[in-house]
This record gives sequence, structure tokens and C-alpha cells, in this order.
Amino acid sequence: MEAGKKEFQTAEEVSHFAENQDAALIYFYNDNCAPCMSLRPKVIDMVSNSFEKMELGFVNSELYPDIAASYKAFNNPTLIVFFEGNEYKRASKYISIPQLCRDIERPYRMLFE
Repeated sequence: MEAGKKEFQTAEEVSHFAENQDAALIYFYNDNCAPCMSLRPKVIDMVSNSFEKMELGFVNSELYPDIAASYKAFNNPTLIVFFEGNEYKRASKYISIPQLCRDIERPYRMLFE
């Protein structure tokens, strides 16, 4: 696991994480999902370079299907963006990083600038 990135094992951990960050992104994946593996470094770069105050966490949907089900993340990859504990944006399967950046940039800037 990359430094500063959180891997969750319970729905309570995910809930606590999302509710206690100003900005959070939860990445649902599984290790047998090629798009999940190719998208992961792009998401990490996006958060690190464009949204440095956003916290990033991961859930392995294959190991913890109960967590994925509780968040209705039935496809992999699924990204859920939270601002101040509220779900703001959800993207699944074929995810465009440039589009995701555009979608979260305005609320992120309003919150942190």
C-alpha cells in the first residue's frame, strides 16, 4: 500500500473516514480487474498533484463484498468522492480522469481556497 493511502476492511472504517475528512475519495477495486489496476496509479497521481488536501482510501471489493454492497459499489472500479461527509460524485467502470478532475475541481476549490 502506498504511503498515506488507507486500505479499509470494514464498512465502519469507510464511514468514519468519509465523515471525518473535508474531502475524501474511496476507490473500490479488485485485484482481478485490469481497469482497476491501470486506473489506480492515475487516481493516486490526480489526488497527489491536483487535490492534495483530499484523502484517498481503498476497498478491495473481492475481499470485502459487504463493504462494496453497503456503498452500492457493484462494479469495479468504482470511485466515490465525498465533501464534508456527503457523497458528491460517483463514477464506475470506464472512468475519465480529466472528466473526474473537472467534476470535482469547483467544489474542492470552494472548500479549500
